Order: sequence, then structure tokens, then C-alpha cells
Amino acid sequence: MAAKDRSKAGFTVPGLSLEDGYKVGETLQMRLHALNDLQLTLKHAHWNVVGRDFIGVHEMLDPQIEQVRAMVDAVAERMATLGVSPNGLPGAMVKARSWDDYSIDRAGTAEHLAALNVVYNGVVEDHRKAIEEVGELDPITEDMLIGQTAELELFQWFMRAHLENAGGELSTEGAKTEKDAAAKSKGAKSK
Repeated sequence: MAAKDRSKAGFTVPGLSLEDGYKVGETLQMRLHALNDLQLTLKHAHWNVVGRDFIGVHEMLDPQIEQVRAMVDAVAERMATLGVSPNGLPGAMVKARSWDDYSIDRAGTAEHLAALNVVYNGVVEDHRKAIEEVGELDPITEDMLIGQTAELELFQWFMRAHLENAGGELSTEGAKTEKDAAAKSKGAKSK
């Protein structure tokens, strides 16, 4: 007799098939990993930001960290509600993720904000993909992800406001990596 998969219950929410409940839960697992990673990354930047605008950026990050932690909890609880065991363990996150660790340590405010902008690009894009994946199956989960995406986009706007000129152009336009964005932000500041 095969061992029972303890990561899934024998139920899901009323109105969803067991298969669809599990599918939504599995989509949420990657969102859980991404949000856990984001809150740790934001805290890392919070501890490592230096420079002229230190206090403003340092204090701007705290509410974002708290809100993202609340998102982590909401995603994990939704998964459990759907009958899928949420896995918030660091090893599982590292094994499953497609992104590398945040690449900026002690650095100036513009460098961290530029790098975090790249991080937010990835998280927001993937949240939007998850919205599409679950939209047809579960409007409750879709609604949760839409609300989270709106908050994440707002947080990104807070960062972009520091990187934007009066003409609406980002100093880091075209940067694909955190290090590239950080380097561009340093170059723009010296001009």
C-alpha cells in the first residue's frame, strides 16, 4: 500500500473540485515562496541601506515588510483552506525558486531602491500570471491575489518615485538585474 500524500487533505472548499482546489493551492505555493523571499529581501535592504536618505528609506521599508508578511500568512491560510499544506521552509523555497538571492549588500539608498525595483518587477509579474491561472478556477483566490498585487504595485511606485525624474523616466530604465539597476542608479546620481 502506497504512503498517503500528507501535503494534501481529502477535501477542498465547496464549489471546487478536489483537482481544482489542489491546482490553485499549488499555484499559491510559488506565491508563498516569492512573498517569503520578498519580505526577507526587504528586511535585508532595511538593514543594509546607507547614505543621505537613509532614514526615509529605512522607515519606508518597515510597513512594506509588515504588509508582505501579512500576505504570506493570507496565502498560506488560503492554501490550507483549499486542502493543500503550505510549505514555508527555507530549503523548499530555495529548491523551488527560479531566482537568485538578492545581490546587494551594504549600499546607498538609490542602489537599494533600484535593485528592489527589479525585485518588485519579478514578484508583480508572477503575481499577475498567478491571477490568470486561478481566475477561471477560483474567484476568491483571484480576488486575494488582485488585492496583493495592487499593494505590491503601490510599494514599487514608492521606490520608483525615488528613481524617477520630472519627465517620468526611470534612472534605471532597461536594467534587467539588481546589480545593473544599482550601477545605473549610481551613474544617474553622479550626472
